[in-house]
Amino acid sequence: MLTVLHVDTERGWRGGERQVLWLATGMRDRGHRAIIVARRGDELARRAEGSQLEVIDAAPRGELDLFAARDLRRAIAHHRAQIVHAHTAHAAAIAALATLGTPTRVVIARRVDFPLRRNLGTRLKYGRADGVIAVSNAVATIVAEAGVPRDRIHVVPDGVDLSRHVGPASAEMLRSLGIVADTPVVVQVAALVAHKDPLTFVRAVAVVRERVPRVRALLVGEGPLRVAVQAEVTRLDLDRALSLTGFRRDADEILAAASVATLSSVEEGMGSVLLDAMAFGVPIAATRAGGIPETVEHGETGLLSPPGDPAALAENIVRLLSDRDFAASLAARARTRVEEFSVGRMVERTIEVYRSILV
Repeated sequence: MLTVLHVDTERGWRGGERQVLWLATGMRDRGHRAIIVARRGDELARRAEGSQLEVIDAAPRGELDLFAARDLRRAIAHHRAQIVHAHTAHAAAIAALATLGTPTRVVIARRVDFPLRRNLGTRLKYGRADGVIAVSNAVATIVAEAGVPRDRIHVVPDGVDLSRHVGPASAEMLRSLGIVADTPVVVQVAALVAHKDPLTFVRAVAVVRERVPRVRALLVGEGPLRVAVQAEVTRLDLDRALSLTGFRRDADEILAAASVATLSSVEEGMGSVLLDAMAFGVPIAATRAGGIPETVEHGETGLLSPPGDPAALAENIVRLLSDRDFAASLAARARTRVEEFSVGRMVERTIEVYRSILV
């Protein structure tokens, strides 16, 4: 039996936090001990407790919080953890400090394709790591370019729970969002942050509306760019066509009700929300950023466009809205391909990484 502390002290609920929960639950169901280290009362901790997982409270004030590192070190000793799996940048720094001088192994998850900073903090974190799990080959290449030895880098794509039943949002729910029956709906589920490039999504919707006047769009997510995004919506006179819903616990149901799912990222580790769209049978128009082409094959399981190009993204959205037979054929092939990205496969491959570094 493995005992692993999964450390994720980020606030809020995004794709990475969901992967942590699914990984820990999958490990528990296979007879291992998976303990979540998160902020008590935040979304990950609440959901972990609801899944009957063990949760340890941690609220670091920064990457080099020595008190948080001390507390994690005590938890490692108390639970006799063999591995600390750090799922965020702050978690990686604290894990590195907490395990100094101990036999406990450190694994770092890397889900973004941003270049690693070449500074002391990066050298400390990644120098201490016994393994780095990259969600795509694109991310693995960036980690290697930063100096991490290739034999420490393992590619394990994010997973999607194919056993859950997610039905489309009800007509009543959609009406509350301004969507009436038989309206073509474009949905993007993504945080309002720079690398998701929500402004390109907004500008693409403006182009789509010129050719599909009845289109309605929903941008599901929250983040620091909300004011800028809303200003662009107003500038382009899209207030009646595009709604910013904020964070929604029913985001899956909204996505499942979409005519087209999009992801306008300019940088992206993998784009796990696209796995949801594939599983739900929703046609995809996304960018070629980062690891997205490793998940969505252009012309086979979705349509891809260059990052930062609203016109090209809009062209693909219009094609999917206008040619529903073509859109359905892409969605059907995507539903077959997504079987390769099951949560079960992600859990098993991650456990293989753990065992390989414990040898």
